Amino acid sequence: MTTPPAEAPLASRLTWLIALRLVVLTVFLIVTAAVYLGGFTPGGFSSIVALVTVAAAYGVAGIYAVFLRMNRALRVIARAQLVTDQITWTALVYITGGATSGATSLYGLTCLTGAILLGLPGAIVAAASGATAYLVLCAALGLHLLGVPPDQPAGAYVTHWDELRYPLFVNLLAIMVVTLLASYLAERLRTTGGRLVQATARAEQAERLAALGRLAAGLAHEIRNPLGSIAGSIELLRTGGTLSDEDRMLCEIIQRETARLNDLVGDMLDLSRPRVPALEDVDLAATARDVVVLAGQSGRGGDVEVRFEGPASAPVSADAAQMRQVVWNLVRNAIQASSAGSVVAVRLWRDAGAWLLEIRDQGRGIPAGARDRLFDAFFTTRAHGMGIGLAVVKRILDDHGFTIEVDSREGEGTAFRVRIPAAGQQERVTGHTGHVAPRSHRAPVDSRWISGRARSGRE
Repeated sequence: MTTPPAEAPLASRLTWLIALRLVVLTVFLIVTAAVYLGGFTPGGFSSIVALVTVAAAYGVAGIYAVFLRMNRALRVIARAQLVTDQITWTALVYITGGATSGATSLYGLTCLTGAILLGLPGAIVAAASGATAYLVLCAALGLHLLGVPPDQPAGAYVTHWDELRYPLFVNLLAIMVVTLLASYLAERLRTTGGRLVQATARAEQAERLAALGRLAAGLAHEIRNPLGSIAGSIELLRTGGTLSDEDRMLCEIIQRETARLNDLVGDMLDLSRPRVPALEDVDLAATARDVVVLAGQSGRGGDVEVRFEGPASAPVSADAAQMRQVVWNLVRNAIQASSAGSVVAVRLWRDAGAWLLEIRDQGRGIPAGARDRLFDAFFTTRAHGMGIGLAVVKRILDDHGFTIEVDSREGEGTAFRVRIPAAGQQERVTGHTGHVAPRSHRAPVDSRWISGRARSGRE
């Protein structure tokens, strides 16, 4: 029978505990016999008790080992072993001085062992069984139900309640303190170990993703050239004038899917080849308008409308190509999340010394469980997506020092909101929407809304 993964560490710790306790018990017996008892006395009461105790401990350890090999009831075995240890130490306490014996420190050792094995529950089991066994021993001596070992000096034992109170109180307090400290340290160790395991798993996952990214970049290079040839050949066939309407429709499908694959390849290359932004003055409003027009002119059909609302200009300091990529990826993501007849709104406005760019769709929204991983590479909630576009957006914005927020409600759509610091001091020139615009960008705008049409075709 195979040990379940969650029980494997416990089985290992139990194996080491069985071996360690036998070593400790044997060493303690030898020291007790040589120092305290002055050697084993044949027929001596204390010697017989010590030998019987050790023999019983070895026998019980053998039984535990059998159950351990069967991988059954490991936690029950652990608790039983803790109780057995405390009873064993009580027998040694009895023959080495009773309530005032130095062997009472072994109770704390078992409490520490219980905390390591089972955490706080294990420490409590060990403390309860040890305190009970020690209390029963003291009560038996105080009530004279148990006499002093006949081969031990009577003066070495405390047998009156007035004398038993202090060692009883001190040892019970020591057991309690050791239990609390051991539980706290064991829990901290377990928490730290869990975090280390998680960090190691994340590092291994990052390494696998990095290797996958390198492989994807190599494949992207190899795929892009055939895609160009396919797109060019299909265009020649479609415009040749010799095809039927049905054949032209098939060519359009091939062109559209080829463009989708080309976008995917481009995202892969962007993700695998990050570069430092080359900052320059960029008109974010012009970039957003261009992307909206491009989305309307792309071969994605005409069932999703893309609208732009914003000022005549919005100067920022950024990498022009990368900012265009950010806006395009967000608009494309919104289109893919939209159904036929929906509207994707691209809005730009000034807020507290920064420009806010919002891309809002009317799709199904993002599930709550997926929001924390939304910008992770290769994570997607769509059946045909690769989870690359938003990862590219996050990397570019992080490289620029810009921030992005996500506002999504299931069934009500999603809004991505990017905050970009404005470039320098802006002259207060009111554009057609009442937003601030610099003097160099006073070119008139024909309409407040710039609309494009795009097909939803989810990737």
